[in-house]
Formats: sequence, C-alpha cells, structure tokens
Amino acid sequence: MLPTVDRLPLYEEAPRAVVAFHQAFHSGARTRWHSHRRTEILHASGGLLVLHTESGTWTAPAGHALLVPANVPHELAGYGCCEMRAAFLMDEALGAALPSECRVIAVSELLDVALRALASGPELYDVEGRGGHLAALVVEEIRDATEIQIALPMPQNPRFKKLCRDMVQKPALDLDLDGWADAVGVSRSTFTRRFRSETGLSFAEWRRRLRMLYTLTLQADGMTLREAARAAGYQSPNALRDMMRRTMPETLRAHG
Repeated sequence: MLPTVDRLPLYEEAPRAVVAFHQAFHSGARTRWHSHRRTEILHASGGLLVLHTESGTWTAPAGHALLVPANVPHELAGYGCCEMRAAFLMDEALGAALPSECRVIAVSELLDVALRALASGPELYDVEGRGGHLAALVVEEIRDATEIQIALPMPQNPRFKKLCRDMVQKPALDLDLDGWADAVGVSRSTFTRRFRSETGLSFAEWRRRLRMLYTLTLQADGMTLREAARAAGYQSPNALRDMMRRTMPETLRAHG
C-alpha cells in the first residue's frame, strides 16, 4: 500500500538538506491531492509513476524520476510498481538547479544507488560522514540529470481543459478535428490555433502523446501490445508500435 501522506511531514521537517525514504505500494495505488514544503524526487525501481497537477501530467517509467517543486498540489499514481525511493530536498541544496515546474529526469546508476543507500540509513545522518556524502551525491546527480520531454500539458481555458480531461479518461475517442472544434464551440482554425497556444503542441501531437503515455501505463500493468493497441484506439499492434516509435523520446525507448 502507498503510505499515507500524513506521515510525510516527518521527513519534510528533518533538519537535513536531503532526506530520503522508501515507499512500497501496489499497482493502482493513488495518493490524495497534496503538496509539500520542499522539492521532492520520486524514483520507482520498476513499473511506472504518473503525476497529475492542474497544469499537466508527467509520467516516469523505470529508470526515470519525477521532480516536483515545493508547494505544487499534485496526485501520484503507480502502475506495476513495487517499490519507490523518494527524497525531500531543501531549496539551498539544489541552488540554481531548483525546478520551477515539474520535470521527468533520467536516473543514473549513481543516483539510483545513492538514493537507495541514503534511504536505508538513519534519517538524521552525520552531515560530515557517509550520509552527508551520499546526500551531496544525490544533489550532484540531480543537477547533471537529463530532462525527458514527455509531459502532457493541460490547457487552462475551461472548455479546452474539459475536452482534454475527457480524453484522458477515454484516450481511444476518435473524432475528426472538426468534431473536436465543435465540441468546444469554435471553428477549426480557432481550435488549432488556441490549442497550440495553450499547450505548446498541435492537437495531433498532444493526442499521440496522450496515447503513448496511456499505453505505457497499460503495459506496466501487464497488458499485451495487442490489448493495449485496442484500448488506445489503434486497429493493430503495428499501428501502435509505429506511433510509439515516432512519439517516444529516444532516451525513453532505451529503457523500454
């Protein structure tokens, strides 16, 4: 089970620049909406983590981690995960690397090992000893980590946001562009222009990214490619595979 959020302030209040801890949970576990006073890193040893905020969705497969800025309300869900390592970081520890928005980063072997070791040690470690060295290594590896561009941005216009939330619930929905424009009560040209302005992506790009991320959650839960293709609205596994190849960042494919 995912630990209750109520226990997390104990880690946030610890007088250390980096406080790491383990969380074990089953697939399908989900937190309530909450926020933290410190920046948080979330790294799963397997499966998939999905972070929802009002401005978008960030997905971290195995080998990657979520960086969540302080005071950002969010909800976290796990798919196929069995163990997660997390840490709270003080602002001064990250310095210029302090994130202004949520990010997905690639996790190096050093970062993985350092988080694991720090989470297994005492919470109030000796800052001049092994714990302090591990904490410094965690910070350095986060600073040097590669960001992966797989966020699913959410428009802020209420009509567009409702449309996107409906699609998140049913990724296989397949109206043509005129149908989507009619759904929000604007012309086709206004729809395409406003959607890109709101999200930074064309509608076709946004929908492909949604279906890619949805497919990753299905596969993390053990669904076959054929089953995932049907659920995501594709007529064949080959069509889904081709979309994933064109849409998924190369660094993410390397961990697939």
